[in-house]
Amino acid sequence: MNEKYIKLIAEKLGVREIQVKNTAFLFSQGATVPFISRYRKEQTGLLNEVQVAQIKDEIKKYEELDKRRESIIESIEGQGKMTDELRQKLDDALDMTTLEDLYLPYKQKKKTRAAVAKEKGLEPLADKILLQQNANAEDFAAAFVGEKVADIEEALQGARDIIAERINENTDTRNKMRNLFKRDAIIYSKLVKDKEEEGQKFKDYFDYSEKLSRIAGHRLMALQRGENEGILKITIEPAEDDAFTILERQFVKGKGIGAEQVKEAAHDAYKRLLRPSIETEFANLSKEKADEEAIKVFTENLRNLLLASPLGKKRILALDPGFRTGCKLVCLDEQGTLLHNEAIYPHSGNQKMFEALTTMENLVDEYRIDCIAIGNGTASRETEQFVKKIRFKKPINVYIVSESGASIYSASEVAREEFPDYDLTVRGAVSIGRRLLDPLAELVKIDPKSIGVGQYQHDVNQTRLKESLDDVVISCVNQVGVNLNTASRHLLSYISGLGPQIAKNIVDYRTQNGPFKSREELKNVPRLGNKAFEQCAGFLRISDAVNPLDNTAVHPESYTIVEKMASDLNCSVADLISQKGLREKIVLQNYATDKFGIPTLVDIMNELEKNGRDCRSSLKSVEFSPDIHTIEA
Repeated sequence: MNEKYIKLIAEKLGVREIQVKNTAFLFSQGATVPFISRYRKEQTGLLNEVQVAQIKDEIKKYEELDKRRESIIESIEGQGKMTDELRQKLDDALDMTTLEDLYLPYKQKKKTRAAVAKEKGLEPLADKILLQQNANAEDFAAAFVGEKVADIEEALQGARDIIAERINENTDTRNKMRNLFKRDAIIYSKLVKDKEEEGQKFKDYFDYSEKLSRIAGHRLMALQRGENEGILKITIEPAEDDAFTILERQFVKGKGIGAEQVKEAAHDAYKRLLRPSIETEFANLSKEKADEEAIKVFTENLRNLLLASPLGKKRILALDPGFRTGCKLVCLDEQGTLLHNEAIYPHSGNQKMFEALTTMENLVDEYRIDCIAIGNGTASRETEQFVKKIRFKKPINVYIVSESGASIYSASEVAREEFPDYDLTVRGAVSIGRRLLDPLAELVKIDPKSIGVGQYQHDVNQTRLKESLDDVVISCVNQVGVNLNTASRHLLSYISGLGPQIAKNIVDYRTQNGPFKSREELKNVPRLGNKAFEQCAGFLRISDAVNPLDNTAVHPESYTIVEKMASDLNCSVADLISQKGLREKIVLQNYATDKFGIPTLVDIMNELEKNGRDCRSSLKSVEFSPDIHTIEA
C-alpha cells in the first residue's frame, strides 16, 4: 500500500504507521477483521476490532480514490490536455473533492453558456476584461460584433459567461466557498404550495431554519424525508452578500468598466454555478453525516439483539399470540427441532379457554417442556396472563420474546427450505421459540434491516446500512463462535473465511459423514483450503471433540504451545483446562515467541479458563408489570 496513505490513515485514527502497514498487509493476504483482531495482535500492536475495521474502511476509500484518479488521468490525456503541472496536482490529490475540482475544467459536460460564447470567438474578450485595465470594455467588445455576435451587449454577456465559468472552476475559489458554507450556511425549509393538509406530520418544518453545522441528525432526516415526499422545499446557503464579498476580493481589481463586468460575472458565477454546486455538496455531506449517526444507532441496537442472552439447551413451548385467529403453538426440543404444532384459542370464551388450558398442561407433560416463549405482538400480555394461571406439575418459566422480523422469516426462502410442509404461522412460532434458545443463531436468518433496528432506517443510504449491519452480524457471530456440528449453513456463512458456498459444503459434509470429530477434519470439506481453514478454525467449536482445545477459541496454530505447557507440568491438556491450580503455575514469558507473544498467550490462558463457555450473559426473565394496563400516567 502507498506509504503516503499509511501515514494519513495512522494520523487520522491515532495509531502508529507500523500498525496500519501490518494490518493492510494482512488484509492483502485475505485475512478478515475478526481473524486479525483476535489472532494477529502481535502484528497489529493490539488494535481492537473497531480499529481494524476502520483501517479496512480507510483502505477502501483510498482504493476508490486511486481508481477515480486513473479514470480522470485517462480522460484528460485522451483530450490531449495533460501537462506536467496538472499531472503532479492530480497525483498529489488526497481526497475526492480535490480530485474532482481539478477535473472540473476538463469534464465533458452539456453545452454551457460559456461554451456557446467561446464558439462565438469571445474568449479573447473575456481575457481582456479580466485584466481590468483602464481601457473601456465596451470599446473592446465592439471589435467582436459581427456575424456571430449581434451587438456589444451580447459580446459582453458572452465574455461574462466565460469569466463566470472560470471563477466556478477555480479550485481556490471553490475551497473558499466551502469554508463559507461550513462556517455560516443555514438550512431552510418551506412548505410546497398546496401541500399543507397532506404534510401535517411535517408542520414543524413548514417555515424552518437552523445553522447547518448545528442541526441534529434526526431533524435533518425529517427535513429530507419531507423533501422526498414533495412536502418541503429545502435550501442550504450562507448570506449571499458574504459570498459576493469573498469573490470580489479575489477577482475584482479597481473600479473601471472592466472591474464592473468582472463583478457582475462573479455574482452570476455564485448564483448560477457555485452556490448550486456547493449546496449540493453540503446537502450530500450532511446526509452522509446524518446517515452515519443513524447507522451507528442501528448497529448498536442490532448488536444488542444478536448478543442477547441465550436460554441454552431447554425444551420450549412457543406461542405466537392472537385474539380472533388464536395462538399458534409449537413444541421444540433442545436443538430447536419442531416436535408438535397446533392452534389454541384462549381468548375466545370460557369453553375455548378451558380447552386451551388442558392442551397446554398435556403438551408440557408429553414433551417435557422446560419453559414457555410468548411473542410480544398482539395479545401478548393477555396470553401471558392466561399461561400464568395454569398450574403445571413443575415450575415453568415464561419469557416474552421479540417478534420483530418473524413474519419476514416465515415467508423467506430460508423458512421454506427448513419447513416446506408447514405454513407461515407455524414457521413464525418456531422462530419465536428458537430466538429464546439462541437469538444469534435464529436472527442471522433474517435480513438485519427487517429486525426493526431504529427510526429512519429506510431513509439512510441503503448500501452503507447493509454493509454496516452485515459487519455487525459477522462481528457477533465470530465473537460468540458457533457449534460446528449443529450450526445452520446461514450461521456458518458469517464465520470468518467462509461464505454461503463453503458453509453449504460443511453442512453437506456433516450430513454425509456424521458430526465432525475434530477441527482438522474441516480440511476434508470441498473448497475449504488452508487459507479458509486458518481464518475460520478458531471460531468453530466441537463440544465433544477428542482434543478439548477444539471446543475453545484457541486457534489450532497455537495448540503446540498449550501442549508444551501441559507437557512441562506433566499433565494432559484436559487437566490444564479443568484445573486452575495448574494454570497458575505457568510463566507466560517462557512460551513467548516472535509470532506468539504475550498478548496471544494471555488470550490462550483466558480461553482455557473459559473452557468453551458462551461469552453471553445468562438469560433473565422479563415480565409485564401487573400494575400497568394503559399508557396514561
